[in-house]
Amino acid sequence: MSQVHDFPTMPRFEEYKKRFEKHLFMERKDGILLVRMHTDNGPVKWSPWMHRQLVDAWATIGCDLENQVMILTATGDYWFAMHDKEAFADWDTVRDPDLRYDGLRRPLKSVENFIFGIDIPTIGVLNGPGPSHMNFAFLCDITLCAPDVVIRDHHFSGGLVPGDSIGLLFQGLLGTKRAGSLLYSINHMTAQQALEYGLVNEVLPREKLLDRAWEIAREIMKQPLSIRRMTSLLVKRPLRRLIFDDYQQHIVSEMYAYVLQGAGHQIEKLRSKFTDVEKKLEKELGEGKKHKGK
Repeated sequence: MSQVHDFPTMPRFEEYKKRFEKHLFMERKDGILLVRMHTDNGPVKWSPWMHRQLVDAWATIGCDLENQVMILTATGDYWFAMHDKEAFADWDTVRDPDLRYDGLRRPLKSVENFIFGIDIPTIGVLNGPGPSHMNFAFLCDITLCAPDVVIRDHHFSGGLVPGDSIGLLFQGLLGTKRAGSLLYSINHMTAQQALEYGLVNEVLPREKLLDRAWEIAREIMKQPLSIRRMTSLLVKRPLRRLIFDDYQQHIVSEMYAYVLQGAGHQIEKLRSKFTDVEKKLEKELGEGKKHKGK
């Protein structure tokens, strides 16, 4: 009988590990895949190009049957550190409608490929604060969280519609009213509140997060493969239904408003609304960059 890795269409781990290494560090032990997002092996600087790579990465990870549990985290003390202003400014100059369509497809498929394409148990590790895209951590079956994480949606205060799935996940996981205050950027949520409201499963000191994720992953791996995968389908079912029913409406609303306003990504306006934690984050990263330059 053929082994799983003999299937002709099976992605080869060593090949795609190298293919995605610009933005994703991957390590696999005994079927447990650790995916650590990074920029230059430091805290993530979010960009359209990184976002685009995630579309293919999630699909590839899901097609490799030797990946049996996935741990997703980011690098350093922050989830996503800052936005790459230059990269977003470059994207905003694109006028070819066929290329600009990727601005719609990218956020749509990065979420769909994650929630529909990865049918194994997933553990998200929110390793620290950051201004965007915690949606990938909340899409995981289990979410661990550092105590200094601040959860909010900056889209509305930055002149954008909050349609990139984080608002939809707030509605599905927190309820209509709590989600409303977050979508209008009226309030933010602490890690402890996120634990109390059921948005995350555990809040732990940053230095203990990955050890706990590996502990959970190893416990999951004690069960047979079919039990693990079919349980993951049940765990994911409510979020899959939510994404299937409503996500296209959310993301199209964001993109349509983006076109109507014709203002591009207003990164500076968004940054002016950051919480004190995120402003401290930006200052620390800036000082670190200056020090490195010396």
